[in-house]
Parts: sequence; C-alpha cells; structure tokens
Amino acid sequence: MSTTLPAPAPADAPETLTGPDGGSVRADGSPRTYLVKTLGCQMNVHDSEHMAGMLEQAGYVPAPAAAAAAEDVDVLVINTCAVRENAADKLYGNLGRLAGTKRSRPGGMQIAVGGCLAQKDRAGIVERAPWVDVVFGTHNLDVLPALLERSRHNAAAEVEIAESLQVFPSTLPTRRESVYAGWVSISVGCNNTCTFCIVPHLRGKERDRRPGEILTEVEALVATGAIEVTLLGQNVNSYGVGFGDRHAFGKLLRAVGAVPGLERVRFTSPHPAAFTDDVIDAMAATPTVMPQLHMPLQSGSDRVLRAMRRSYRSDRFLGILERVRAAIPHAAITTDVIVGFPGETEEDFVETLRVVEAARFSSAFTFQYSPRPGTPAADLPDQLPKDVVQERYERLVALQERISGEENAAQVGRRVDVLVAQGEGRKDGATARVSGRAEDNRLVHLALPAGLSPADAPRPGDLVTVEVTQSAPHHLVADSALAPGGTFLVRRTRAGDAWQARAEGREEHAHGDAGPGCGTTGVATGAPTGPVVLGLPGIGRPTV
Repeated sequence: MSTTLPAPAPADAPETLTGPDGGSVRADGSPRTYLVKTLGCQMNVHDSEHMAGMLEQAGYVPAPAAAAAAEDVDVLVINTCAVRENAADKLYGNLGRLAGTKRSRPGGMQIAVGGCLAQKDRAGIVERAPWVDVVFGTHNLDVLPALLERSRHNAAAEVEIAESLQVFPSTLPTRRESVYAGWVSISVGCNNTCTFCIVPHLRGKERDRRPGEILTEVEALVATGAIEVTLLGQNVNSYGVGFGDRHAFGKLLRAVGAVPGLERVRFTSPHPAAFTDDVIDAMAATPTVMPQLHMPLQSGSDRVLRAMRRSYRSDRFLGILERVRAAIPHAAITTDVIVGFPGETEEDFVETLRVVEAARFSSAFTFQYSPRPGTPAADLPDQLPKDVVQERYERLVALQERISGEENAAQVGRRVDVLVAQGEGRKDGATARVSGRAEDNRLVHLALPAGLSPADAPRPGDLVTVEVTQSAPHHLVADSALAPGGTFLVRRTRAGDAWQARAEGREEHAHGDAGPGCGTTGVATGAPTGPVVLGLPGIGRPTV
C-alpha cells in the first residue's frame, strides 16, 4: 500500500539538492544528518541498524553526539514497537514533542516512522501527527531513503506499507551498533498463533534464511572485529521449517560456533514447544555457544497456557530446564512471564509462582497483560481489573527478586570471563569500574587495579578474568583486582583493537557505535561511521 498525503513543507525548510550518490545534501553542499531512535526488542534494534546503513549508503551522515542528544538533525527516524499497550503512547508522546522541535529548528527536519506500530497504524499516524513526513512498515525497510526524497520533492507525507516481505532485511546495508558483538537474523516472522501476540500479524509468516547466507554474514562480522554474535528469530529454534529440516537449528549452532575467530554465540528467543534435545546437545558440545538460555514461560498455569495457545505445558517446560542444567550445569536461564491474562484465577497465578520457584530463573522480564487490538485475547471475556493484576504483578516481582538475588549470591567466589562492553555500566565513571557480560550473560561491574595506566586498561571488546566478590539481584561486582594478589587478567583481543581503531577514526569497515544491550528501549543510532554491506554468499558455500 502506497499513499501520498498532502502535508505542506515548513516555510523555513532548507533548500536541498540530490547528491551524486542518490542521497541528499543541503544547498551549501554539506550532507544531511540523521538519527534513528529504537523502541522495542532486539529485532527492532537490528532493523534500526539496517535503516542506518541504508541512510548512510544514500549519503546521509550520523548526527554528532551533541546534536543527536538534542534531536537537532535533518532526519529523525523512530522505529516503533507494538507489543505492549503503551507502545502507541510512547510513539505519539515522542511525536508530540518533535512537532515543536521541527517547527523551531532553523534548518527544518524530516520525521519518519517505521516498525511494528507503523505496520499496524499505517496512514493513521499521519492523521494523528500531520507533521510526520514518512511512514513505512516492517516488510519494506529498503524504501526509507526513496520515501524521504519523494516527500521532500512532493512536499507531502509519504506512507508505504507492504503486505509481505519485499527484501530480506539481512541483505540490506547495515551500520552495526557494536564492533565487537553483532546481531544476525536467521529468520523473520512467526507461524505461531499465541492469542496475546500481534507479532505474526505485523511481521508475517516465518521465513528462514539459507544456512550459507547466515554463515557468510557471521564470517563478515568476524572479519571486521566481532568475537560475539547473537542469532535472532521470533522463534529462533523453529529455524528450518522453511526447508523441511527440524534439526536445522542445532546444526546451525554447531556450524556458527565453528567459525574461526568467533568466541561467543548466543541466540534469542526459542519457543518451548519446538525446543528439542538436539539443540541442548549442540549447546553442550560447542564451546563457543554460551551457557545461557532465554526460555519464555508466559504462564505456569496449564489452563492459561491453553487459552494463550502456547503448545506446551508446565511439566514440559520444567523438563527442558532440567535437561539443560544436566548438560550445562552453570547455565543461566531467563524468561518472560505475563500476569493477568484474561480469565486468570488466583489458582492459576499460584501455579505461575510455583513454576517460577521451581525454575530458578536468574532473571525474568515480567509484564502485566495488556490487550492488543487485533489479537484474539483482546476479545476474551473476564478481562481482569487493574488492581488485581497490579497486586499479582508485585508478588511475582518480589518472588523473582528473591530468586535472582539468591542465584547471583551463589556466583560469589567464582572466576568469570567478562567481555567488556560500552554503555553497560551507567555508574562506571563514578565507581571507577568497567562493565560487561560474563559467559552466562550476567552483568558484571569490575574494578581496575590501582595505578593501571590507560594504555593497559581493558577496552570494549577485550576479555577480563576476575573473581566475583559481591552480588545483587540484577548484577555482579568483581573487585578482585583491589585485593593483594587478586584475580585480574586482561586478554587484549582483535575486537578491542577494532573498537580502538573506530574510536580513533582508523577503522576500515565501520560497524557503528556500541549501543546498550539487548532489549533496550530508546537506543539512538547515529555514530560517525559508514555502513557495512553484507552480500549473499558466493557459489560453493557449503550448507549445514
């Protein structure tokens, strides 16, 4: 669906010229700046990397940090989420603020809205916020630069929503958020029919990439400095349905884990109904696959799981966790839980508490159910009162906080290898620590030895071996470097070299600035780097 809506350009909009590379420059010849803001999940964060890559290929440049923070840019793209009830509130709150910013900016600006909520609301976004210039969906990310040009030329809002995937996103130019770790999509879409979820409607049926394409992208990431990759899919372990191999995901894990130079492999998110023992075997047998698993529970009540159309039951779920821990004793397992699904009784909720207690999750993302128009659950009877949902939610959070605290306390005294990251520790400057992720993905804040020179300090992308000295429900502290003879071993990696090269403006294959970790809301994409174009594999690439 393509729609052009009349929307007169501001009177103070700058004159623009079309650059020789197909992008747009200002009348003075300087390139137009951009900022991509991400609301939502890891899939959205990775989609934003593609949006940034396409804009840079078209001749735009990332806004400098100060300008990005002030949203003083020529083009601002909001990549939206539609999973939660407050997703629309977040979008329109942002757009309301940007209306004033756009009016007051001397050079004018363009505002584009993409992602899941754009796919859902379509032209309704421009109707509610007529200062928006471009709306595009989840199936046609590739049209963003063209729509921006068309909107400027026509002085009108451009809305283009495709009903099915036009170009597989992983073939698009990509400006990576991190030089030392990267996302790799192995599939898009979802074939499940969970009654609470709008994702299949917005992202379509599952489509799998060929294994050779995935391995080529992983190798390209490694060649430019990455030592960690996370495989992405709405139901990542359903991979292979498109070409009839139900064991394809386990095979893919082994193959990706064997890529030379790659040190850490993660994946998210699997579905319990499709989780098979061959995946556990692949995790246990592949040293580079990290001892971490995110396994969404959603509810511990079998009755509620049936109403959710989640095709597993609590005993099967706990059985998977038991087998994972038997094969990988130190695995950290995380989850998602929804409280207050329509018709959930107190007895149902107590069952959820029972399963959470038995599962011993290291952490959990807990949500209060919110009806999403267009999903079957939105029309179910027995929608629960807000106060009941809130009270249950607080009980669940209190239980998980206790379990997380106990599980993290058991880590004290352990040696862990921490991949130092940028942006993980908000208080690092005040505490004189650096932060990163252990193999099991726990967040670790670690102290540096007294007198350590900046030249010897670990960089993002380097690995540091430390001993855990303190714990809290949501992080670990490793101050072993402060004790006489305490554990502190730095391994300077080529990923750290790549990070330093980028920081010094010397990188040859720019991935982009390191952003916050997975699941972060409000990631701003806009670092002074160029896109990475990842093509399809050449003839002769072996498949798994």
